[in-house]
Amino acid sequence: MASLADEFHHRAATPIAADDARADAVAVKALARAFSAWRLGGSGAAELAGVSLRTWHRMKNGTWAGTLSRDQRLRASALIGLYKGLHLYFGDALADKWPKMANNGPLFGGRSPVEVMAEGGLPAILEARRYVDAARGGM
Repeated sequence: MASLADEFHHRAATPIAADDARADAVAVKALARAFSAWRLGGSGAAELAGVSLRTWHRMKNGTWAGTLSRDQRLRASALIGLYKGLHLYFGDALADKWPKMANNGPLFGGRSPVEVMAEGGLPAILEARRYVDAARGGM
């Protein structure tokens, strides 16, 4: 069994790039689960993730070996946080339907959150996340 000191030295010797690659792989896997729960098609998922459709298919299938850009990491973080926030606020069934439901909230104007986030990119994704966090008292 490795000691705490051994673990520290191993982590200290591990390049930051390797840590980023592991974090990116986890983020992609979490996005794929969230998008599947939301029943997003490939083009919608790719648009929200900020990647091409071809890249999204490789990400979803586990054959992607790239790295996420700063924008893509922020998108992933916000979308995963939105997914979690919805599940904390609503029951699972409604939490997974909410992103594609028409919403009369001031941020959405009768459109679905997915439509608004796809059109508005990262700023709209962050706003949707803040909206849900505020609704559940998390802000």
